Amino acid sequence: MKALITGASSGLGLEMAKYLAKKKYELILVARNKERLQEIQNSLPTKTMIVAMDLREEQKIKELYVIAQSEDIDILINNAGFGKCALFKDIELKEELDMINTNIKAVHMLTKLFLKEMVKKDRGYILNVSSSAAFLPGGPLMSTYYATKSYIRSLTEGIWYELKKMDSKVSISCLLPGPTDTNFNKVANVMFSVKPMDKKIVAKYAIDEMFKKKLLIIPGYKMHLAKFFQRFCSDKMLLKIIYKIQKKKITKKKEKDTTISQNNL
Repeated sequence: MKALITGASSGLGLEMAKYLAKKKYELILVARNKERLQEIQNSLPTKTMIVAMDLREEQKIKELYVIAQSEDIDILINNAGFGKCALFKDIELKEELDMINTNIKAVHMLTKLFLKEMVKKDRGYILNVSSSAAFLPGGPLMSTYYATKSYIRSLTEGIWYELKKMDSKVSISCLLPGPTDTNFNKVANVMFSVKPMDKKIVAKYAIDEMFKKKLLIIPGYKMHLAKFFQRFCSDKMLLKIIYKIQKKKITKKKEKDTTISQNNL
């Protein structure tokens, strides 16, 4: 049994790799940092192939599929992705296009390519990593990121129903975590305004629910409560709440940076 995981050099991707390795799955781990992948490869107890690749580039995505096509993949985990917290007008266009290519195009292409193979075999699992942001009407100060995660959820739900109508044994799931203790906030240049969930717990829960063929996987009771109560708010009210939350993240990050600078004087 083999699993391919993108964004596997840290965070949820790494923890899911460790959990699957304990279950004796062979792994193909994909990320940009080759040295980090080699360290992980040497630390895992199962046969592991590493592929250092930048999934922002369409040609690289095709190359990854060619590499993995002969490996008889049983599980595809589309985990690679990143966000940026700032005013839409202030984020560099190239950075946003890179985000769209990683968060959407890579997920879309890999899902389509591997799904075709899995349907032929009538077996396999696909886990697309989205975010609790996908349940919301939009994300002021993280507009592009929220939009990409909504795309992943919508795409996964549509494919899930198609597979159901086909009576296919192939399963597709969407992971929608809330704040998790990964390096996401560092890349997004923010600090979480609430205590994040343990990434090991989220990773284990995600894999276990994927094997149960759950469509939408939402770790933690807090996210379930938030999803329930948001139905009582208008979209405009939710946008106002989201803006305040994102603003608080930016403020906390600035305060921390200021404190570090002062301590270094």
